[in-house]
Amino acid sequence: MQLEIVTPDKKIFQGEVSEASFPGASGAFQVLNNHAPIVSALAKGNVSFTTKEGGKVTMLVEGGVVEVNNNVIVVLAEKVVS
Repeated sequence: MQLEIVTPDKKIFQGEVSEASFPGASGAFQVLNNHAPIVSALAKGNVSFTTKEGGKVTMLVEGGVVEVNNNVIVVLAEKVVS
């Protein structure tokens, strides 16, 4: 899957991931390959993902929106604190 994390200031991450977890406004959720299309508001919390190289990355977002469609995940974050 392709993941892109963007803030109003800059692009934080773009690359291939095998899974990603998000702090949804209605509760945390995980996205795996071939996930159904979804758009969700994000609460303040940890976004984590595993890169294709096997590295686990976690970063704190302070709200935003995530869209999943055709194995492409786009996160529009208000602010990211690494």
